[in-house]
Amino acid sequence: MPKFGFRVITRDADDPLRWGQVIAQARAAEDAGFDRVIVSGDHVVFGEHLEAYGNPALGGRPGGKLDIGPDASFPDPVVAMAVLCAVTKRVRIMNSLMLAALRRPIVLAKSVASLDAVSGGRIDLSVGIGWQREEYAAAGLAFNRRGWLLDHTLEVCQTLWRHSRASYSSPELSFEGIHMRPKPIQDGGVPLWISGTVNPGSMRRLARYGSGWNPWGDEQDDVAAAIPRMREAVAALGRDPSDIEVIGHLPLVRDGDGQPECDASMANLGRLVEAGVTNVDVFLPAPTEYDAAVDYLAPWAEAFRKALP
Repeated sequence: MPKFGFRVITRDADDPLRWGQVIAQARAAEDAGFDRVIVSGDHVVFGEHLEAYGNPALGGRPGGKLDIGPDASFPDPVVAMAVLCAVTKRVRIMNSLMLAALRRPIVLAKSVASLDAVSGGRIDLSVGIGWQREEYAAAGLAFNRRGWLLDHTLEVCQTLWRHSRASYSSPELSFEGIHMRPKPIQDGGVPLWISGTVNPGSMRRLARYGSGWNPWGDEQDDVAAAIPRMREAVAALGRDPSDIEVIGHLPLVRDGDGQPECDASMANLGRLVEAGVTNVDVFLPAPTEYDAAVDYLAPWAEAFRKALP
């Protein structure tokens, strides 16, 4: 059964008032009947060349432009997810994207496993390589090796999550007889969602480590057309594509005042689901007060169930 996700904007949530609004919206999404709450993306630090976001050769979105400056506030996604786990009981909690390679692998494995344990097994982790050279330089890492660095990070995380006595060996890192607790509650560890386009590197990553695919760039804009190419690519790598979940954003139809129309927007749902989207996410201008947010979001969750093919 496809799941319905609500995206909360944690970007620029850097004061108690704004966090209170984020928490109210997350609680409201759960009580309104949504299945998942997704926090904003990830930047550990910013350089001053944000135009690189529009360069697909660097991993950016073709022609994309950011509406923020280098002083935009991006709370750490693990911290943001932990906050929302503490105020919800049922919904799954996910991040939009994490630059996982910027974290030391054993530390990331520990923090995400701990979060999964305290949440009761409700965590999904979405990861990507990013587009900003300055972030990798500030972390002392080679930007041109960011794909390998991400693979390395994911391999170490899954090794520690899946083995009581873990051992690992690579040119950069080796350990033997290492124990890490707590483990994730979920079998196999926290599900990893691989963000990227249909390119050799991201498809190898998806085939090897991924529970789901989080499309990026042109593929995100037309996920229904991209899914067959993703499936062909991972099948060629020996992975059964039928067990890979896919995120798709629900296109919104707006009225004359620019407000989303629920029933008209849900007319777009059938094409996404029939194409293979398993997790449908939506950006909605929900109120920031709990009761008003429940009243606003509940008709969307109800309409989603009714519109499923």
